[in-house]
Amino acid sequence: MQKRLITIKEASEYLGVSVNTLYSWVSQKKIDYVKIGRLTKFDLRVIDKFIENGSVEAVN
Repeated sequence: MQKRLITIKEASEYLGVSVNTLYSWVSQKKIDYVKIGRLTKFDLRVIDKFIENGSVEAVN
């Protein structure tokens, strides 16, 4: 069974950005996240959608 929620460190590695950048995006509400108590988690499906929405199409 694949994990659906990942930690901030795992998410930063997945996205290729620093943990500090990801915390900044969270505080600015640029990326969706899940709070479980004091923990900040990320849904892989939401991260994939975030990547998809940020993609820029190539011009021929």
